[in-house]
Amino acid sequence: MAPTYDVIVLGLGGMGSAAAHHLAARGVRVLGLEKFGPVHNRGSSHGGSRVTRQSYFEDPAYVPLLLRSYELYERLERDTGREVATLCGGVMIGRPGSRTVAGSVLSARQWDLPHELLDAKEVRRRFPTLTPAEDEVALYEARAGLVRPENTVAAHVQLATQGGADLHFEEPATRWEALPGGAGVRVHTPENTYTAGHLVICPGAWAPGLLADLGVPFTIERQVMYWFEPRGGTGPYTPDHHPIYIWEDAAGVQIYGFPAIDGPGRGAKVAFFRKGTVCTPETIDRTVRDEEVAAMAGQLAPRLPTLPGTFLKAATCMYSNTPDEHFVITRHPAHTDAVTVACGFSGHGFKFVPVVGEILADLALTGDTPHPIELFDPRRLTAAAPA
Repeated sequence: MAPTYDVIVLGLGGMGSAAAHHLAARGVRVLGLEKFGPVHNRGSSHGGSRVTRQSYFEDPAYVPLLLRSYELYERLERDTGREVATLCGGVMIGRPGSRTVAGSVLSARQWDLPHELLDAKEVRRRFPTLTPAEDEVALYEARAGLVRPENTVAAHVQLATQGGADLHFEEPATRWEALPGGAGVRVHTPENTYTAGHLVICPGAWAPGLLADLGVPFTIERQVMYWFEPRGGTGPYTPDHHPIYIWEDAAGVQIYGFPAIDGPGRGAKVAFFRKGTVCTPETIDRTVRDEEVAAMAGQLAPRLPTLPGTFLKAATCMYSNTPDEHFVITRHPAHTDAVTVACGFSGHGFKFVPVVGEILADLALTGDTPHPIELFDPRRLTAAAPA
């Protein structure tokens, strides 16, 4: 007979691995189930780097969660000895009224975050790798930077295991059900059937199937990450010279990029933000075509004088989008005693991984959390939402 657990976590990518760690650290019996191997590249938690920032143009409501996430990233590094965050500074560039700039300024001012406003000339002086147009400005945030998704997942898996969590990789959940009378949950896999008092579901791009009864119209989107070797090499692109950036053009198209963090000859990573195609985890096209590389190169050429340089490689990942691009983090409305969900991170969730893990542990064990998560209630997206 399969053992019974206090909590089962479905999905051990970014959010699920963090949840497993935080639950195990609180002394509960945790089972983690993952479709693929540890630290895999089939979902959304890979690609070497993700932007982190606090002057958050998406909504000022995210800032308290970011402040806590920064604290937890620092703790994660101390506790595991792994490098997970590099705060090299960041610039949010565009015209003054663009969402990227105006939204970042709003969050920075509302939460009194340290920041500077730079005109195009000052951006070019400080960061010769960047050439904004005369009508563009930037918000500079010294505590912006990058987090490493693979290292972060590996660190949370390490701590969860050390805390006593039972993590099963390459064992996908095929079905789950809440038991009658608030008696917990049952989860089926090809190998076994498990029961627990509570279930935490962190499905990533598999949300439409595993959480069909949530009533949220998720859209899964194929995204491409690119690495280019700058003309003249990566020396000017190291983290002590080159910041992370998000750059919005006059048409509202955003790109983002990173310092060269992998050493000489490995290039600098760049990507479009939300310029993907709809897919499913089963149908995603992992082949990146010449015309996609050319479109990325065309966006880089007027903005970074030594890019695109030489194209090195590309990789695909998936965004799990909600209609308003805000997250879903909640006790499941139809199974409030038994199931907690975290999904729909819409391409900007990874920087929140440690604090989401903490929130999920709170919700699973007590049904509430001191963190502000009102924005992430799925009822805002369903027909049952209050007027």
